Amino acid sequence: MDTDLKDGPAGTVAVLGATGSVGRTVCAALLRTGHRVLAVARRPALHTRAHAFVPLDVAAAGPGRLAALLDAHAVTAVVNATGGWGTTAEKMRSAHVDLPRRLAAGCAATGRRLRVVQMGSIHEYGPVEDGVLIGEDHVPGPLTPYGATKRAGSEHLLAESRAGRIDALVLRAVNVCGPHTTTASFLGVVAQRLRALAPGGTLTLDVAAARRDFVDVRDLAGAAVAALTAPGRSRVVNIGRGEAVPMADLVDVLVKVSGIDPAAVRLRPAEVTSKGGSWTCADIRLAADLLGWRPLIPLDASLRAMWEAAGAAEPPGGTG
Repeated sequence: MDTDLKDGPAGTVAVLGATGSVGRTVCAALLRTGHRVLAVARRPALHTRAHAFVPLDVAAAGPGRLAALLDAHAVTAVVNATGGWGTTAEKMRSAHVDLPRRLAAGCAATGRRLRVVQMGSIHEYGPVEDGVLIGEDHVPGPLTPYGATKRAGSEHLLAESRAGRIDALVLRAVNVCGPHTTTASFLGVVAQRLRALAPGGTLTLDVAAARRDFVDVRDLAGAAVAALTAPGRSRVVNIGRGEAVPMADLVDVLVKVSGIDPAAVRLRPAEVTSKGGSWTCADIRLAADLLGWRPLIPLDASLRAMWEAAGAAEPPGGTG
């Protein structure tokens, strides 16, 4: 049942959620490294024209249909970049729990042990005390519905991997920035509001006194590519920069790269209401050891690329 992962670029990689901010970047990284790409999402987008594309709601697809799709395109590995913040418990369960279960069943139905790279979240650990470096062995605390459903989906894929039906790695990523970052994110909202600011106008932004670990979406995509051929399976690997940056500092950088007069933007203290508490900082040593990966793109360059992409003709990617 084992798929020879050493074949690398000779195989086709299916990217689920290919129209989202992470999925589209993973597709681009795969093309650059010589892989063939099967892009899968509910609806096509302009950038999916560069790949083979199949419109499919994986959360509603039966195992047989998904297995037939993977076989028809000779898929050797799958990157699951679906999901999103979700607005209801039902939507989060569908995206984060039901979909990974159907994915695992579909992959197993091919009769081949496919490598599945799950794009997970640092929020699967729950909130931590300020100053804590979050390692892969961190025992989760109370979880939000988002963190709980993301974790349930990841744990199911890992259980299926330990049972030998798939070959899974879960990448638990910190907050993401960079080009095409979803407008559902805090920085995406800030960029949107800055672009909407009229000449001579002023803007007040509510910013919590929180510190977050952020990674560029292109670095995250590089980690996904590395995970396709990484040794071992049934592992969780943290992906981040390994540093907690004050949110106010990130907003200041975004204002600077926008070219807007900083005097036109006022930051107002706000309560921490996000899903990650007041602090996130990932221990990324395993990513270096197992994947040979480290973050390369500085945050100022990432935020500049984010600003420029937000002004492009095509709207930022959603959740696929």
